Amino acid sequence: MKINLIAITLFAAIATTTSCTSPKENTSIEEVKEVAEENSPSADTAHNSMNSLDWAGIYFGTVPCPSCEGIEMILTLNGDQTYKLETNYLGRNDALEQVNSGPFTWSEEGSRVKLAGVKDGQNDYKVGENQLWLLDLDGQKVTGNLADHYLLKKR
Repeated sequence: MKINLIAITLFAAIATTTSCTSPKENTSIEEVKEVAEENSPSADTAHNSMNSLDWAGIYFGTVPCPSCEGIEMILTLNGDQTYKLETNYLGRNDALEQVNSGPFTWSEEGSRVKLAGVKDGQNDYKVGENQLWLLDLDGQKVTGNLADHYLLKKR
């Protein structure tokens, strides 16, 4: 019995001397949130594709086509926010080639461009480092087996 009492006393003494200090009793939830916000990393909204990448240039790729062998695309993005899009429908006897040009606009978040005056849904692109992704009609990256074929590489 004496050994149990000594063990309990020893345990209590160790627990008291090694415990963490308790927070101030008067700390409010608002103060805790304020400290947490100050110490948490925030998203860097100043950097995006528009102002951080060397996006101006010539991009090339061949995207899938339901009625031909593929659509060869050459898209030039100019620093003055104008573009030239050349498309060639491969394997068609009528050799359908189109050239569109005009202004483009950046999305609000600065990661996508929209070409003015382009038909057939080839007007929205996500801008990456030396590459553009042709987006689907909903403005999303194409997924699935053919996703890699909707990528234009910078020359």
